[in-house]
Amino acid sequence: MKILVTGAKGMVGTALCNNLKNIRDGKNRTRPNLVIDEIYEYDIDSTKEELDSYCSSCDFVFNLAGVNRPENQEDFMKGNFGFASQLLDTLKKHNNKAGIMLSSSIQATLSGRFGDSEYGRSKKAGEDLFFDYADETGAPVYVYRFPNLMGHSRPRYNSAVSTFCYCVANDEEFTVNDRSTELELLYIDDLVEGMFDLLEGKENHCEFSGVETVLNESGRYCCVPVTHKVTLGEIVELLEEFKNQPVSLMMPKMPEGSFAKKLFSLYLSYLPTSKFKYAMKMNCDDRGSFTELVHTLDCGQVSINISKPGITKGQHWHNSKWEQFIVVAGHGLIQERNINTGETVEFEVSGDKIEAIYMIPGWTHNIINLSETENLVTVMTCNEIFDPNHPDTFFEKV
Repeated sequence: MKILVTGAKGMVGTALCNNLKNIRDGKNRTRPNLVIDEIYEYDIDSTKEELDSYCSSCDFVFNLAGVNRPENQEDFMKGNFGFASQLLDTLKKHNNKAGIMLSSSIQATLSGRFGDSEYGRSKKAGEDLFFDYADETGAPVYVYRFPNLMGHSRPRYNSAVSTFCYCVANDEEFTVNDRSTELELLYIDDLVEGMFDLLEGKENHCEFSGVETVLNESGRYCCVPVTHKVTLGEIVELLEEFKNQPVSLMMPKMPEGSFAKKLFSLYLSYLPTSKFKYAMKMNCDDRGSFTELVHTLDCGQVSINISKPGITKGQHWHNSKWEQFIVVAGHGLIQERNINTGETVEFEVSGDKIEAIYMIPGWTHNIINLSETENLVTVMTCNEIFDPNHPDTFFEKV
């Protein structure tokens, strides 16, 4: 399959082309039914001759080209309607009835606050042009009215989320006019997966009730159904949590598919290189060191423990707290004793064979570095964050 992407250097075009190349080059094997031979990238600096060549041989077109921040209002129609006409005329010239995806906008509904949107009118005109083209030629056309898109784009341009991410990551001031304002957001990765679904013939169809998307198998429009409705205030609060994570070590809840998970990835993409790394507090003494790595809201914490040669650490038990010791380097011995029955167990551990050992509530335990020359390095997970006011930790030798 030969695919033409117009607007290839925009936010959506860049992400789509990068991921189409992953499939073409065999790096992404999650879509075995997709065979991509060539990707034609067309953008504002491309030539008419290139467009003509691409339109003569492409098998599918993603038309992402458009104008969203022109100097003059009339340029909306010129950029969003004018190029669409040029594209379709070129395809007709070559009698190429390849399928075409059109990137439109929810503003094309001209409903609610979009009722007087010049941008929306230009997008609606483009939609009508494509539907007429489908009726005239029989070529399949897939019109997507996207809500607000959420991906790495230029800050302070046309995306509040990108602006907020950039400003928080770079310690710059920004203004939130109304924290209660709600946005419907489509994440760029979900959009790309939706485009792959389209190429595989598994697209979702819909209709519109005002600005609301209603799934409908026979609907005239197409959509990516995975969107998130969040307020500006919720976005900013999450970003402040992300910014503080290197200090607090607290990782906010980010369930699979959640808005928070996607926003954190986007936020990180705006970090200056000077913030790619941050120092961690190492609690050091003559026995070695103990460093807390990550705290979580509901799964405790992860730490790294380094024991010098011959050192024994631990020698305590817990009522309810439990831990896992995972030796990743060195050679050691873990001992546990049930404080009520006296039953004991021992585990010889080594970084050459990584294993996880539970420290059971009610069993006092220790970890001994058996080496005379090498440090013992242990990853330790615990089901709760250490609370000095309620440590649930009681000294007792094994």
